[in-house]
Amino acid sequence: MAKNKEYWAVGRRKTSVARVKLSEGTGKITVNKLDIKDYIKLGDAKVQVALSPLGTINAVGKFDASFNVKGGGVTGQVQAIRHALARALVKVSADSKSPLKKAGFLTRDSRMVERKKYGLHKARRGTQFSKR
Repeated sequence: MAKNKEYWAVGRRKTSVARVKLSEGTGKITVNKLDIKDYIKLGDAKVQVALSPLGTINAVGKFDASFNVKGGGVTGQVQAIRHALARALVKVSADSKSPLKKAGFLTRDSRMVERKKYGLHKARRGTQFSKR
């Protein structure tokens, strides 16, 4: 009896890191041991963003995914989930790389918050200038 094959991948965005274990199944998606709709409470739009790689390759309901997510905020975590899911789907089938790459799901978004510099209030905000 063959064991169901598992595919592992990591996705990142800002300070969020998402690890995914992907296996063939019925479409059950869990994030930190909760259902994805219970974990992401900002509405269906964020859930759709997180699962958009499945829709791109017409694989909705064909895979079970278990995510471990930490760091950052809700948007960063959702985009880290999307990145990890896309990377895992490429491991499952190399044919899915082209449509996922074209949609921009495989590219790591490297934008981070700029650090605060000394002598300034924020990263770039200085003190107010007054002539008198």
